[in-house]
Amino acid sequence: MIYAMGLKQYFSEMETVRAEVSASPLMSDSRPTLGAGLSGFLARIKFGIMLILTEKELITFSLLQWICIAAGYFLWVQMIGWIPEEVWKTAAHSRKASLPDLILFLWSFVCVGLVAFPLGILSGCMGAVHVQHRLGRESTIAACLKMVLPRAWPLWIFHWIDGWWTVNRILDRLPKKNDRRTPLEKAMSEALYYAWKVATIGILPGLVTGRGLIDAGKRSVDLVRAKTVDVMILRSGYSALCWIIGIGTYIATIVMFIKFPQLADFRAPVESQIYKFYFWAGVPIVISTGVIMMFLRPIYLISACDIYADYVRERQENLVLPPPPRGAVNSDTFAFVTVAILAFLVLAALKYREELGIMRMLGN
Repeated sequence: MIYAMGLKQYFSEMETVRAEVSASPLMSDSRPTLGAGLSGFLARIKFGIMLILTEKELITFSLLQWICIAAGYFLWVQMIGWIPEEVWKTAAHSRKASLPDLILFLWSFVCVGLVAFPLGILSGCMGAVHVQHRLGRESTIAACLKMVLPRAWPLWIFHWIDGWWTVNRILDRLPKKNDRRTPLEKAMSEALYYAWKVATIGILPGLVTGRGLIDAGKRSVDLVRAKTVDVMILRSGYSALCWIIGIGTYIATIVMFIKFPQLADFRAPVESQIYKFYFWAGVPIVISTGVIMMFLRPIYLISACDIYADYVRERQENLVLPPPPRGAVNSDTFAFVTVAILAFLVLAALKYREELGIMRMLGN
């Protein structure tokens, strides 16, 4: 019950973080041009590559993140294949949420949560590499895990919220039939997402260095105010490169289905090909995700940590907080137990979906 109340508070605080930055005139006054963003991001590549070549565990963390996202995508696709063709046809002509809609929504939320746990730990480890390097200490996988695992709970919650924002934004960008949103509404949705990403840029380094999620969120907003130009250039450049890769993925997906028509029969009813489409579309999606996770994201995270470290130094504060006193309650055990329960429920749903009545509910 206590953790449920805390989770609600985390969601509320993260929304406050996004709202504060979104309402700030900094978002419009300081947003760099595309060229400035790209050149600013590329200027940070030298330090990022140097650190990656020096601390090779960063490659391991990046590779594991890529594997986790790929596994999460194909796990999510499984339920697409469980939904009967008739249900897809009914959903296409209905504006009301049905039971299958709710089940698929819950499945999507849980899949994002499962991926968010290792993603949070591994992202935290990448931040820990930077911290160790900044402090002149030896960075090893064991040392990074020792630093990050006590922060498992807030890292998980943050990446779950962030992952859910990201997944919904990606899906929202895809072309849709009967899309009644105006260009202004689409632009507002994109602006809110961009504000979220900018506002939370300091949360990961804040968590890694010992702060709580709420405290890290407040400091992230202050970081954006203090380092507006650096933050905006970094985020703009990273977003632009991700957009370029995303557009390339979209084109590659179309070309793949044209070159290999046996993957999905688009002359058949659309509803009968949904699972095949999402399954095979995962190939270019996973490849492009690999490019981002192996090359762009490490540089982005390292740069974000570098900006945060400069911000802390200018405030004449310690970069790393002292460990909690003995006897303090750590939430890492709770996080591991919770994710284990979620994983068990997902495995049970995969293996016993008929016995649990999931297939019957999806057929309604």
